Amino acid sequence: MKLKRILPFARELLLSTVESGDIVVDATAGNGYDTLFLTELVGKHGHVYAFDIQAEAIQATTKRLEEANKLDIATLIQDGHENLHLYIQQEISAAIFNLGYLPGSNHEIITTGDSTQQAIESLLQLLKVGGIIVLVVYHGHLGGKEEKDSILRYVQSLSQSFVHVLSYQFLNQQNDPPFIIAIEKMKDQK
Repeated sequence: MKLKRILPFARELLLSTVESGDIVVDATAGNGYDTLFLTELVGKHGHVYAFDIQAEAIQATTKRLEEANKLDIATLIQDGHENLHLYIQQEISAAIFNLGYLPGSNHEIITTGDSTQQAIESLLQLLKVGGIIVLVVYHGHLGGKEEKDSILRYVQSLSQSFVHVLSYQFLNQQNDPPFIIAIEKMKDQK
């Protein structure tokens, strides 16, 4: 077996969970790569909700989806992922986050532990049993270690009878390599 790198492993988790017709969330649209990937997974009868607080991220994602003729199966929302509960009430099968900052933009605009935790809490309420939340944690920037520590504390406190939490990381890489936290919903919380 070959070890998968971080982004291919994140996509493999989504690929093994999302089916045609599903509703999914890209909690950090960024440059639109994950949003486009999710549109391919859900097909023409599914839907993708993509969030980003930066107008340039929404514009980049819109352009990417337009070029692929997939804009009609996505809703792009310029708002923080902590507010996703205001936009989505349907059951979802998966969500993905790329934590940190938008590549090629202002590095001072970052995701935070508090907003990400709020988003995860909302997603866990919407997530179907067997669904998954994938967080790609980039933490080698100002504020990144605080977010990483906050998210790790939070997910470690989740009941194992409700969700399974996985950490996937390479331990011998330098310069704060990204890692994955995956949360699989095992049953509805009472």
